[in-house]
Amino acid sequence: MHERSSVGDLVSSLRSELDRYSSGGKLPSSRALVERFRVSPVTVSRALAQLSAEGLVVTRPGAGAFRAAPRAAGPVAGDTSWQEVALSADATSELVPRTVDASGVLVSLAAPPPGVVEFNGGYLHPSLQPERAMAAALSRAGRRPGAWGRPPTEGLPELREWFARGIGGAVTAAEVLITAGGQSALTTALRALAPPGAPVLVESPTYPGMLAIARAAGLRPVPVPVDRDGVKPDLLADAFAATGARVFVCQPLFQNPTGAVLAPERRGEVLRIARAAGAFVVEDDFVRRLVHEDAGPLPRPLAADDPDGVVVHVCSLTKATSPSFRVSALAARGPVLERLRAIQVVDTFFVPRPLQEAALELVGSPAWPRHLRAVSGELRARREAMTAALRLRLPELPLPHVPAGGYQLWLRLPDGTDEQALLAAALRAGVAVTPGRPYFSAEPPAAHLRLSFAAVAGAAEITEGVRRLRTACVETGAVAAS
Repeated sequence: MHERSSVGDLVSSLRSELDRYSSGGKLPSSRALVERFRVSPVTVSRALAQLSAEGLVVTRPGAGAFRAAPRAAGPVAGDTSWQEVALSADATSELVPRTVDASGVLVSLAAPPPGVVEFNGGYLHPSLQPERAMAAALSRAGRRPGAWGRPPTEGLPELREWFARGIGGAVTAAEVLITAGGQSALTTALRALAPPGAPVLVESPTYPGMLAIARAAGLRPVPVPVDRDGVKPDLLADAFAATGARVFVCQPLFQNPTGAVLAPERRGEVLRIARAAGAFVVEDDFVRRLVHEDAGPLPRPLAADDPDGVVVHVCSLTKATSPSFRVSALAARGPVLERLRAIQVVDTFFVPRPLQEAALELVGSPAWPRHLRAVSGELRARREAMTAALRLRLPELPLPHVPAGGYQLWLRLPDGTDEQALLAAALRAGVAVTPGRPYFSAEPPAAHLRLSFAAVAGAAEITEGVRRLRTACVETGAVAAS
């Protein structure tokens, strides 16, 4: 049995038996639990630790585990209705009222119910994560001299150098800050570059988490349409002229959700337009390490071809490793770097040093290139499985663009499709999908679905998930029954 499920099963069994013991009563010894439940001593230790964290068990070194005293009754609920006035009072004086809506982010973070195929996930399935390599790296990192001390606020020099080499061009380690994940880096960038109430240009459609960051900071997202070659330069220039914006946020490589790659002839044009407008380009290079094995040579990051400090670059290790491996980089050139550094320090102080040390151990190990090659091949296989299943079972839904990187497909639904109804029907059929509406900062041109193939177990689950999705499409009238 897998270690995780063993721990969960043992916790459930022990929790159900606690009523047999009086308060302070001693539970069987660890050895007895090992023999009775046929599990390892490590499983017993972890199960007791979980029960202790829940306040159900007290462990005493050398004495054993005991049932904890019953919890006292909780405090009487108070009246918190006054907070509605307090939280909304400032909105009357704000040019753009701040709204904190995490729904678009939670879609990719929340695990679906058991048995539901996860087409809405934003991270690699556990079978694709380098769990052993990360565990070994973390173990080695913990033994490094000074590993538990305070790191430099900008990040470990060796890790900054590694990220700088990955970005390329003339970017140096001195121009890199280590941050706690891409979401944190984007938050720092937008806070540094735009004051509350200001417009910020965004791709349309775009990553909902970035829209949430902008709105929470009191910024006004202004959409600029993209096609399969990325953002349209003429519309970008028009948007800068019409709004006076000083920031444009984009994902030039395998854009989320469309999978678009900014065309070579548009790269320099985007930088030229932003420079003429006196504006920054925030480049979210989030899936460079999730390229498929059949992709051709990748274009360099925009930051690598930017001597004038127009680009503020964000990249991360998280997507290629694990949701909990939150190590990323924020790179910039010129005076803006000091503002980014100051906001980062005020917000988070620094990224924990053991995690930075573990990142160095991981990317410097032979396991790292092997992992990237394995993920590259598996993502290609999953992409092909999903496109084949869609063409077979849902030919009514065209595939306008099949990217050679990233982890999702973006589908336009037939006119008149109710996204929310389809979402609910899909869950009833046993598949979780992501509606397109949260990816648009204004009215969407049509209904869409984003289907992720990263978080599922494999090709067989993809095929089954598409079969279930057709059932939902037929139920809601999105496609006709065959």
